[in-house]
Amino acid sequence: MSLKSLLMPAISQRVLARDRLLERRARAERARAARGEPHRVHYFHQADDPYSALAAACLPQLLARYDITIAAHVVGPPPDNAAPERERLVAYSRRDAQLLASHYRLNGLEFHDGGAQPASQDVELATRLLVTAIRDGRFVEAAGGITSSLWQNPQALADSTQQQATVTPAEACAHLTASSALRRKLGHYLGATFFYGGEWYWGVDRLHHLEQRLQALGVQRFDGKDLLFPPADDLQTTVRTTAPAAIDFFVSLRSPYSAIVAPRVFELGRRTGAQVRLRFVLPMVMRGLPVPREKRNYISQDAAREAFVRGIPFGRLNDPVGRPTERGLALMPLAERAGKGESYLLSFMHGVWAEGLDAGSDRGLRQIAERAGLDWDEARLALKDEGWRKTAEQNRAELFSLGLWGVPSFRVGDTAVWGQDRLWAVEDELLKGMQSCSLS
Repeated sequence: MSLKSLLMPAISQRVLARDRLLERRARAERARAARGEPHRVHYFHQADDPYSALAAACLPQLLARYDITIAAHVVGPPPDNAAPERERLVAYSRRDAQLLASHYRLNGLEFHDGGAQPASQDVELATRLLVTAIRDGRFVEAAGGITSSLWQNPQALADSTQQQATVTPAEACAHLTASSALRRKLGHYLGATFFYGGEWYWGVDRLHHLEQRLQALGVQRFDGKDLLFPPADDLQTTVRTTAPAAIDFFVSLRSPYSAIVAPRVFELGRRTGAQVRLRFVLPMVMRGLPVPREKRNYISQDAAREAFVRGIPFGRLNDPVGRPTERGLALMPLAERAGKGESYLLSFMHGVWAEGLDAGSDRGLRQIAERAGLDWDEARLALKDEGWRKTAEQNRAELFSLGLWGVPSFRVGDTAVWGQDRLWAVEDELLKGMQSCSLS
């Protein structure tokens, strides 16, 4: 066992601990109060980002509910090393934003995927209008309409508001450069992001974390703990469907989001009677796709927050990148043949992401395998079989054919979604149009 494997669990447990997060928040508030500053939320907006279109529509509601100020910044797209499959990301973002808008339709969110990105000249105009709105102090009021017009009716945007774009193209470019640099300095890489007191929140999906933090500070403008954008509920329905479709679960052993959704997707299968089919893939970094530091940091912190909300143990981790993942995957076919695929996957995920077990060692992997019901002698033989690599590559090709590339992802029938925070969409698809009966 390496020194890194020995130290990582204790270090990660401390870094990702909930009480440490709360203490960081408290220090940030003390520093803010000492400077005499308001509760300032920095918002980073990308004109042609569908998630930013949704986030911009939320800004007036946030200002009406909470005593905050919003410092807006218009940014460019994420750098290449943070978006290694950019074309897939762009296309999927449109579909996903439309799905997310329908989920939050009661909040007045709308987005319609027209099947293509706005033209570059329209994006340039919208960017100039957005930067002008920042300079004029009216971004919160104007951003939603500008961005909506960009996506839905760019000609109307040009006809009715071009004279308002008093910022020159050179000035807009300088603003984007400075804002993107600030975003990177503060530790992020995407648009539709909110930054408050040292902590990041990406998109509508994570506003509930920011809202709860603001409510804990007592800055809501009226009593009550209702959230404008509560976390999307899943596992709320206990029904068995008639001949449910199977759930294809694309999973990586090195993915923290896969770790915190795995117990929930199997529970969804039990509640609905749907079979969960494991589609394991190699981690992106082991497929030659880079993951920059700010992306790694945000993912680990965000996964810890989401695990806390979902009640999933997480944080005492032992990163299984490389050999530990390969050894873990080598036992997947054995586990599935024995009918123990679920038990083994959950044991592995809990072991490396919550207990700090080293799957690269025989001691750690044996503990993971045996408590899942696998025979260690058989497991040792399975470690010599490289057949899992072909299966992982087939699963990767299948994932890409769905227009996806990251994990966890799910397919139910003709619907494919990405993210541990889209399990509600999987549940909705399972129940859609199916006969069901309540379970006692």
